[in-house]
Amino acid sequence: MERTKILVTGGAGYIGSHAVVELYEAGFQPVIVDDFSNSQESSVRGIEDILGVRVACHHIDCGDAEALRAIFAEEGSLRGVIHFAAFKAVGESVQKPLAYYQNNVGSLLTLLTVMQEFGVPHLVFSSSCTVYGVPDVLPVTELTPRKPANSPYGNTKKICEDIITDVVHAPASTVRAILLRYFNPIGAHASAKIGELPLGVPQNLVPFVTQTAAGIREKLTIYGNTYDTPDGTNIRDYVHVVDLAKAHVTAVQRLLDGAGEAVETFNVGTGRGNSVLEVVQAFERATGVKLNYVIGEPRAGDVPAIYADVTKSVQELGFQTTTSLEDSLASAWKWQQTL
Repeated sequence: MERTKILVTGGAGYIGSHAVVELYEAGFQPVIVDDFSNSQESSVRGIEDILGVRVACHHIDCGDAEALRAIFAEEGSLRGVIHFAAFKAVGESVQKPLAYYQNNVGSLLTLLTVMQEFGVPHLVFSSSCTVYGVPDVLPVTELTPRKPANSPYGNTKKICEDIITDVVHAPASTVRAILLRYFNPIGAHASAKIGELPLGVPQNLVPFVTQTAAGIREKLTIYGNTYDTPDGTNIRDYVHVVDLAKAHVTAVQRLLDGAGEAVETFNVGTGRGNSVLEVVQAFERATGVKLNYVIGEPRAGDVPAIYADVTKSVQELGFQTTTSLEDSLASAWKWQQTL
């Protein structure tokens, strides 16, 4: 039986690589597009080691319309796209807003244009809980008002959501879309062949934790301990990357089945919030490794606390996370030890 082809932009990245594995294992034929500006070729080898098959991988920038058209023509019979490709560091986006707007919004415009030209109807978009800004009420549901974003990164996700919604609702549109707003992905594949591979200094908490535990970093800096939270540190909803990848497979299948509305939004998280200090303590419990950490200044663009209400994802998308915080952190440590 022929597999249904799904294009995965940013498919060599952290979340993208895990989604490629889950897509293939669910019976799809993933096709990777990645410019490797924030990922490495080794992740493609890791994917192929896990699956035992070669996966089509095109080394292009998906903001390059001609290159993208060539891929759509060469691959043929694409039935959908999962769009991960984007710059993603909140702090960096405050420093380089133009680069973020150009890359994140520009690549989406190009992708949607080419999808319409080739009649590819289904899009799963990698969105973010940053669209909620600093929420008034926790946990956030999909109906929580989107507030002014705390960073250019968050604003690009809001703008992209609006663009997709407008395109889907255009009279002659053939595109249907699911917007997945995810919370904080952590952990690695059980095989430890793929995981989070930050280039340079990590922007996310868990790689900083594992690099500190491994002695690569002298100490972990916790950005602020005077937030209005029980222990003063930021609270986030930490979701295992394989659980998150599976949510994309579920979303693709929902689109192919023609279920739901023409454009839908789902939170992908655990439904629980954990503080930075709780993550540090959970890591120490899961691994037996003590962490050297210090308290630093709060970071621009960080919101004090956010975590998901996942009722809609469970009831309508049929998706629920299964991996505990400790198990997620143990998998991240196993991955770090193989690097």
